[in-house]
Amino acid sequence: MKQGTGLPVFPGVAIGTPVVYRKAARSMPVAAADPAVEQKKFEDALETARAQLTALYECATRDVGEEQAAIVEVQMMMLDDLDYLEAISAEISAGSAAAQAVLKCGEEFASAFAEMDDEYMKARAADVRDISQRIADILCGSEGFALPEGRFILVAEDLGPSETIQLPRERILAFVTRQGSLSSHTAILARTLNIPSLVQADLALRDAENCTTLAVDGGAGTWTTDPDDATLNMLNARRQEVEAGRATLEAYRGRQSITKNGKKILLCANIGCAEDADAALSADAEGVGLMRSEFLYLGRNTLPTEEELFNAYRRVAQTMAGKPVVIRTLDIGADKQADYLNLPKEENPALGLRGLRLCLSRPDIFIPQLRAIYRASAFGKLHIMFPMVTSVWEVQRAKAMCERVRADLERQGVMVEKIPIGVMIETPAAAVIAPELAKEVDFFSVGTNDLTQYTLAIDRQNAGLGEFYDPHHPAVLALMAYIAKSAQEAGIWAGICGELGADPELTIRFINMGYTELSMAPGRVLALRKLVCESEE
Repeated sequence: MKQGTGLPVFPGVAIGTPVVYRKAARSMPVAAADPAVEQKKFEDALETARAQLTALYECATRDVGEEQAAIVEVQMMMLDDLDYLEAISAEISAGSAAAQAVLKCGEEFASAFAEMDDEYMKARAADVRDISQRIADILCGSEGFALPEGRFILVAEDLGPSETIQLPRERILAFVTRQGSLSSHTAILARTLNIPSLVQADLALRDAENCTTLAVDGGAGTWTTDPDDATLNMLNARRQEVEAGRATLEAYRGRQSITKNGKKILLCANIGCAEDADAALSADAEGVGLMRSEFLYLGRNTLPTEEELFNAYRRVAQTMAGKPVVIRTLDIGADKQADYLNLPKEENPALGLRGLRLCLSRPDIFIPQLRAIYRASAFGKLHIMFPMVTSVWEVQRAKAMCERVRADLERQGVMVEKIPIGVMIETPAAAVIAPELAKEVDFFSVGTNDLTQYTLAIDRQNAGLGEFYDPHHPAVLALMAYIAKSAQEAGIWAGICGELGADPELTIRFINMGYTELSMAPGRVLALRKLVCESEE
């Protein structure tokens, strides 16, 4: 018997036969042919990859739904990304074989994504690697991996997005990967399927291959090979506890989030695209507390049109069926870059032209987005939220632009609704002037990730500073209390849409501060509702 640990993705206990997933060996060319020949090979491989992904998307939509099928759409966009394609062509022209050029450029693009601050964008590194490996496999004629029949626990070094989505989910008891992250597609699928999983596990692949039985405890973050009787009894008892806990959470589905003392809290979901609204609804979220609309601008070569934005916002509004939806206006810049915007290079982009600053500087970007939101307001209960605010005048100028857009649409005969306007409090400056900002807006929503970073003067992207990055720091919590107090005194509501919104250690404290909305990953809603409903506060 051997035991070890991993990063827990989804709680639960699974006991079964391990199957080690190994990628097929790729036979790389020793030398490149003529660059024109290699370029033609690359272009042919692109068309084959496009056909494969189209077929995979259709199967995924049928078998796992549009939310998971969106994984494939991200990769299909890479096949049309000019920066990616031109980088590979340049490498081929310099003398590299097509497969080598694809893998080299793919790793460079993936590394750029992996260094980004936003967890969603970090996870896109896996998409770039996956599509690059697919194209390289096509060029090298590599064959795939055949899975056995029956149910099993899947163990792998890592799993690419397209590999994950093709797995026979009904036969998988658990995932264990040696790499990966909590925002990887493997982790997302595990949470969607409610199966125990570990990433960054210290389980050697040879140990998994050499054992008969593998046990995974996704709550405790542990794995055990060939467990003895005592360990099996303990794990089975844990499994019964977890199953009872899930049944308990389901009892809170459809209930309002009200404490025993009668305080009503809105538990909402954070989403990154229109398709994510389906997950929010199925998780029983009471609204969308944050729609990160910048993902409509990334992974493409031109600005999205007003019509594209309108269709995305309309879909979210209609899906949520009258529940509130807070759309954060474009927060591109810093770690989220779009080359087609031709933004200047900055020494410190986290403090540069981003968020509302960019929108006020570029009406050609801001106005179409505002028009799309106001047009979509006729289909649901939309809110507008401005990010990276530091001064009152910024909010006043943005509000004036909103009013002009609304008036123009009404003159054109377009039906629009009155939209509440709020600000994301994520800078110490905005927190300190919260009383003044509260006079200008209808609500606050605290972005705790950046508020912590800027308050503590710590780059949260720097792994070496992990022990110093403390979202529970007294200074951060003091600012949050002041923000909530300022909102209450002005008669507006305040919510939290950063990572702390789902922190059970602080939920009751936030309610006592005066926050009336908490927004989080969809899968956390029922657990937080149970905590709220059982609270005396």
